[in-house]
Amino acid sequence: MSKKKPNFPFAEKEAHDSTGLLLWQLTTIWQRAITAALKPYDLTQIQFVLLASLLWLSGKEKCITQIMLARHAKLDVMMTSQVLRTLESRSLIIRHAHPTDTRAKMLELTHSGKQLAIHAIPAVEGVDNDFFNVLGQQRNSFNHALRSLIPEE
Repeated sequence: MSKKKPNFPFAEKEAHDSTGLLLWQLTTIWQRAITAALKPYDLTQIQFVLLASLLWLSGKEKCITQIMLARHAKLDVMMTSQVLRTLESRSLIIRHAHPTDTRAKMLELTHSGKQLAIHAIPAVEGVDNDFFNVLGQQRNSFNHALRSLIPEE
């Protein structure tokens, strides 16, 4: 490894060799496309992720709490709570008291929340398919590599 110059503190000689920068650039480009796809549904990306995750978890669990949803989406619990308040004010979800844990809130999609998620999911999946189609048969390997970077909880 060559010696770093004092005014050049970077480990990589070229910016395109920085994994972090590449991930940032890729995420930014992908998020722009997702934002555009969600605009007709009047949803932000985080609102969509929480609605879609709640729909997904509803098919697997009877009692879904805010903490379960935050963990599934890998979001901060406080951020999740704030976004859920917005979704609740739009009558897309309902938060109920948990039957055994007074601190926990159970979540439920309203009919309109479920319908909105069902209609928005194909738009987001379409962006994903178009965006990641360039990977071709490497897409499964790419997904596997991404999953290996996500810590288990």
